[in-house]
Amino acid sequence: MAKGRQSPESLEQLRRQLDQCWQDECDIDHLILRARQLRRWGRWRQARCLEQEVLPIV
Repeated sequence: MAKGRQSPESLEQLRRQLDQCWQDECDIDHLILRARQLRRWGRWRQARCLEQEVLPIV
């Protein structure tokens, strides 16, 4: 059975969720994203080294 069209309310909700995802992910530095990827791959040492690069200098 084919699904009907989504209601305008649910489409607006999906747009808001997408906007929130973009805000959450697009402000993240590329080095942080790379460190996350390395961690997912099990490369803990490389991820930790990369994380040290993005720490603020105090």
